[in-house]
Amino acid sequence: QAQLVESGGGLVQAGDSLRLSCTASGRTFSNYAMGWFRQAPGKEREFVAAINWSGNIAYSADSVKGRCTISRDNTKNTMYLQMNSLKPEDTAVYYCAAREIGVTSRAPAQYPYWGQGTQVTVSS
Repeated sequence: QAQLVESGGGLVQAGDSLRLSCTASGRTFSNYAMGWFRQAPGKEREFVAAINWSGNIAYSADSVKGRCTISRDNTKNTMYLQMNSLKPEDTAVYYCAAREIGVTSRAPAQYPYWGQGTQVTVSS
């Protein structure tokens, strides 16, 4: 079973940047497809970005496209989400997730392993 730990969240102003990290342990990280999701108060958890096991396939939601980049370093068992030009509507708890099938998915239900989340708050 994979254990995932997110870090890098915080309180920033609109227009600032943040880089979130997700470090995995417990299984072979390079076998997993990974994803970032977020959940704002009163809203459902939504897809942000996903990356396949090797990192050569990556994509993001339309809401963050052009502002967020997902990447991974399998030598460090770590996945990243670089977020630029942050907006107040990006405020949410951000979760990383993993699935043992190396192919990505936008559906939260396809990911059995989740981190505890890291809060991102963007002030206007």
